Amino acid sequence: MAEEKDEKFINPIDGEKVALNPHLLPYAHERGGATIRPVDRGKIKGLAMHAMYEQTDMQLDQIRAQIELLARQASEIQQRMTVSERIYEAEMRIDPIVSRTYYLYERSDGTNVLSLVSPAEWGSRPPYDYIATVKLLGDHTWEVVERRE
Repeated sequence: MAEEKDEKFINPIDGEKVALNPHLLPYAHERGGATIRPVDRGKIKGLAMHAMYEQTDMQLDQIRAQIELLARQASEIQQRMTVSERIYEAEMRIDPIVSRTYYLYERSDGTNVLSLVSPAEWGSRPPYDYIATVKLLGDHTWEVVERRE
């Protein structure tokens, strides 16, 4: 009897209206199926490229700022070294102490003098030309606190 039932079964769905591979259709193949929209690959790539450029530009700006900071620091160290050389070549009749302020003067013959006496303390007729107020740092370089204008 089972064979008779199989022979009598007629499929009510029209074969011409059935997809052989419904999973490959570019649209939903049954009622209530999810809407399938084609992907705009150009838009996706464009957005990804825009995000990539934005991020790399931001990172490059950070690196540029770091480079500029390092260049400024190197320049300041170079200036301190130049000033320090000039001070150590000057006449010193004192033993400078770290973190103390001193005054650099120039004699009329072109030699330099390091002194504890400020330009204001000399009065109206200082014996030397004031160059700068300097401070001895812990690494034995000199920082220029104030320069002659």
